[in-house]
Amino acid sequence: MRVHFIVHESFEAPGAYETWARNHGHDVTYSRVYAGDALPTDAKGIDFLIVMGGPQDPVTTLEECLHFDSKGEQALIASAVKTGKAVIGICLGSQLIGEALGAPFAHSPEKEIGKFPITLTDEGSKDEMFSHFAKSLEVGHWHNDMPGLTPNAKIIAYSEGCPRQIISYSDHVFGFQCHMELTLDIVELLIAHSEKDLSRAVEYRFVNTPEELRAHDYSEMNQVLFGFLDKLETSYKRAQA
Repeated sequence: MRVHFIVHESFEAPGAYETWARNHGHDVTYSRVYAGDALPTDAKGIDFLIVMGGPQDPVTTLEECLHFDSKGEQALIASAVKTGKAVIGICLGSQLIGEALGAPFAHSPEKEIGKFPITLTDEGSKDEMFSHFAKSLEVGHWHNDMPGLTPNAKIIAYSEGCPRQIISYSDHVFGFQCHMELTLDIVELLIAHSEKDLSRAVEYRFVNTPEELRAHDYSEMNQVLFGFLDKLETSYKRAQA
């Protein structure tokens, strides 16, 4: 199975998503757009399209960020969804999925940086894809915005600071505003990039200090993410058979 990552910045690395793909022996490919890699021309040959986060938002233009082609990514996402691929968006990636499906992103009520609990909605509790999630689970966050909702979208989980943390757009298309892929190595990269925000941590309800970020254990949420990805792979292969 081929897993293709779109990576917008070196400090927004795939983390646990990449670990899962490699541990399962999948063919892993990348569009590291910050390094000049091109996007795939279409979704042919891709099974899982995973779109990572970044400091941009879906309305960031090429003039504002030369390596970020929002419209191009949305077209690829739409192609992948139309042809039945599994699509996962993280943070910015989740917002791009919504935009590609006609649902504009929105600003989150609160900035969230750190590790804080998300809670399953009634829809989330009934969804087999998330049956291994605890009702409340502490996960990583690093965002200001949140994905848009299509008419058929289901909100799977929310947090106190953001009402749209995990979105199910269809059986094989999911947006994760939260960052369940974080590892200590990635957190260090994000800390180095977010000095300004973190220096003002005391001004926000849901922003950890660098010391708090380094003290968290991210392994539990990584294992829960692996369980979700296992289920998605099984469901995807069944649909392709």
